[in-house]
Parts: sequence; C-alpha cells; structure tokens
Amino acid sequence: MTTTAVAHPNIALVKYWGKSPDTDNRPASPSLSITVAGLKTTTSVEPAVRDTVKLNGELTRDQKIERFLEDLRARHPLPPVAIESRNDFPTGAGLASSAAGFAALITALDTAFELDLSDDERADWARRGSGSAARSLLSGFVAFDPEADPMIETIATPDDWPLDVIVGVTTTDKKSVSSTEGMERSRMTSPFYREWIDANRGDFDTARRAVDEQDFDALARVAEASCLKMHAVMLTSAPALVYWNAATVAAIHTIRALAERGESVFFTIDAGPQVKAICTRWSAPAVRRALAEVPGVHSVIDGRLGLGARVDRDA
Repeated sequence: MTTTAVAHPNIALVKYWGKSPDTDNRPASPSLSITVAGLKTTTSVEPAVRDTVKLNGELTRDQKIERFLEDLRARHPLPPVAIESRNDFPTGAGLASSAAGFAALITALDTAFELDLSDDERADWARRGSGSAARSLLSGFVAFDPEADPMIETIATPDDWPLDVIVGVTTTDKKSVSSTEGMERSRMTSPFYREWIDANRGDFDTARRAVDEQDFDALARVAEASCLKMHAVMLTSAPALVYWNAATVAAIHTIRALAERGESVFFTIDAGPQVKAICTRWSAPAVRRALAEVPGVHSVIDGRLGLGARVDRDA
C-alpha cells in the first residue's frame, strides 16, 4: 500500500522571483531550469487514519503541505495520508528541497490514489505547493511558462547536452527568510521589481535559443546576468534580503577566474548562499578542485543533468 516517488531539485538558469498577485502561487514570469541528479528527494505515501508528515525522520507540521492536501481534496478523492519524505542534501538551505519535495509528492499521490492527472495537471498542482516544483517533474533543461500551453516542457534532455553541476555548499543552516516571504517583500518594496519582471521574458527567450544551439557562452552570459539581477532585487527590498555569505562571494570570484583561464563554467545562485557551477564534463575536475579550496565552502556536491520525478518501482 506504500507508493514511493523520487525527484531531484532543479536550478533555474533564468530565474523567477515573484508571484502574480491574487493567484494560487503562480509565478509572475517564465523561467528556465536544469534538473540536477546527484541530489535526491524520496517521498512515500500510504493511506492512514489521519494526515501525518515525517520529514528527514521527524514528525512535523507543514502548513504548505496541509494547504496543498486541502486544495487537492477539493477536486479529487483523497483519503487521509501518511507522508514520509527524506532529502539526501541540506533542507531549506537554498538547494530547492521544497521544489523536489512537492514534485515527488504529487507524483506519488497521483499513482497511489489513481488520480489520473495529465502532465499539465501534475505541473499545476506541483507549483501550487512550491512555485518552482513543476520544473522538477521533467528531465534536463526545462522551460516553465505559466502562460504557455504546455506550461512546462523539456527543451533538451540530459543526453542532448550532458553538462555537470558542481555545488559549493557554504552552510547547511536554513535560510532566515523563506522564498515565499522574500518574493512578496520584493514585490511590495523593491524599486526595481517591475523592471525585473519586464526584462525576464527577454532573458527567457535568449536562454532558450542558447540551449537550442548548445551555445555555452551565450547561456553563461544570460544565466549569470539573470542571477545577479534577481539578487539585486532582493538587496533593494526593504528590509534587504541578503542570502549570500563571504564564501558565496569568494566562490563567484573563483568561478569567474576559472572561466577567464579557459574553463567552460558559469555560476548561478538561488535564494540562499549555495553556489552552483554549471560546466562541461571536461572542465568539471578543475571546477570541483577549485570550489573545494574556497574558504568557507565546507562540502562540494557532484551533480549532472538528471531525470524528472518518477515512481520508484523498486522501493
């Protein structure tokens, strides 16, 4: 009676930061991401007497999951359910654990209780739980446009363009301001928020072309620019959202120095202090060594483009 699904976090190369007002958690702009194997969320569900949630081995109350289940039950028959989820990477620390968690959760629920959701319906439910979770449903390079049909699509598989992702973990502490809270603060207070939303579509289109043409340099330019623009909006919110630490900045300089020496690598950083270096397979060893030597980087995770959320038939 237990159904288990696995999902990987995703890393946005063209970011979204902000929700459309008066909607059910719908991103205000499109985004383009990569699904990253090497980090994994495993989520199991089974019928129960009452709803329970266990995260990384501990029973917890999670308002986002409770609201998600309530909304899902309003449209689909769903009994009380026991949920157990585990991450093999730091949780709530800027590594998209929430996105992977909700992608795995809707995948497990859909199979266990025969909800018969279409791909777009699964994507819609996933992003209701976490705005970026829809992207973790699919493999490789994923385009997510809330206004498009389909809403999400894989535009290049891991085999089409096999890039590596090296993550420099600068802290395992949970971030002090959640992404949901931070986005609303930026929308309400940053003087640059409107310009950020308006410019995002152009970055999205540029990145799609770069992926279609496998133009690494073009993708590097737009991804780093999107990352820095997003953090500029965060820094100009009131009060400012400062997710970086000293090791984050040092890692950025290290990656840029590697690129200047001819390595094919660029950086991106989500709402947190962890630095993700996207690189070609042949540059990965040099990137890994360099990030491991950055003061304040206490671990390095080896990743690569991975598969979307799926039921684990062997669990």
